Amino acid sequence: MSRQAPTLEDVAREAGVSRATVSRVVNGVRNVDPAIQELVRQAIERTGYAPNRAARSLVTRRAETVALVVSGAGDTSDEAQAAFAARVFADPFFGRVVAGIVGRLRPRSVHPVLMFAESAAARHEVVTYLRQGRADGALVVSSHADDPLPALLAGARLPAVLFARPVRPVPLSYVDLAHRDGGRLAAEHLLARGCRRPATICGPLAVAASQERLAGFRDALARRGLPYVPVAEGGFTLDSGCAAMTDLLAEHPDVDGVFAANDLMARGACQVLWEHGRRVPEDVAVVGFDDSTAAVTGRPHLTTVRQPVEDMAAEMARLLDEHIHGIRTEPTSIVFDPELVVRDSS
Repeated sequence: MSRQAPTLEDVAREAGVSRATVSRVVNGVRNVDPAIQELVRQAIERTGYAPNRAARSLVTRRAETVALVVSGAGDTSDEAQAAFAARVFADPFFGRVVAGIVGRLRPRSVHPVLMFAESAAARHEVVTYLRQGRADGALVVSSHADDPLPALLAGARLPAVLFARPVRPVPLSYVDLAHRDGGRLAAEHLLARGCRRPATICGPLAVAASQERLAGFRDALARRGLPYVPVAEGGFTLDSGCAAMTDLLAEHPDVDGVFAANDLMARGACQVLWEHGRRVPEDVAVVGFDDSTAAVTGRPHLTTVRQPVEDMAAEMARLLDEHIHGIRTEPTSIVFDPELVVRDSS
């Protein structure tokens, strides 16, 4: 005969506590003594008890999932939507976001559900999904300054936290980086290294972070007497970095320093410089942004402006948890500082 699944009563007997205490621990009630919580968790492990998630949801009125939404405001064609998803998965940045979120949620038995919201219909689906209680809140990574999703979530009074400050103010919490300071760090480093003809490969100018990084870079150079900085716009991809560097060399062959607004584009710039016989860093110094895996998976290893993406994503998840449980009722913002990481490319 098959063995019956362990019950709350079995765990209570094993732990030497009441069934009600076990129930409070399983359901995440916060007023249980930590020592007793640990005693119950050990008993759960020994008995092999697995909570019935459906029954638990009836008690807690929570789905124990959150929506991780990658949102934009682009083309709605099938081809464009497929390309949008492909770009997300190809970018090391997104993997770091997921790692930070999962690292925070997993110990709490909460799981992310990935959703794309690159069209009006997809955004409506996200809002409906949350309104139906199928997820307890949303962690939103927007890829476009004109993204209407944050305003939709705020208008529906749904728990949500944004990665990056929204261009249009909305009453939602967010985490962000001081991107302008990051651009300044890159400029000051290239100047200190002796570069006098720097250029930059900026990110898509529809993205607020790209605008801020570019503004910080330009401002720091202007303060040092360099009023003009050649700019080529990229798309945060390796290929766009190659194309932008090719354009810069064609129009400004004497460039001696390059700041690329992410590491993938910096890696593309290094590739094109090598193809044109330019040594990095002897002839042209290169600085990237993010400190992603792309910074150290090729030669030379990239000097880069570090963005602590995993920590930022974990902070997003923490804030959302506080909003879901009513610990935090007003929106807040947390802005992280960038850090220059010097390696072989400059």
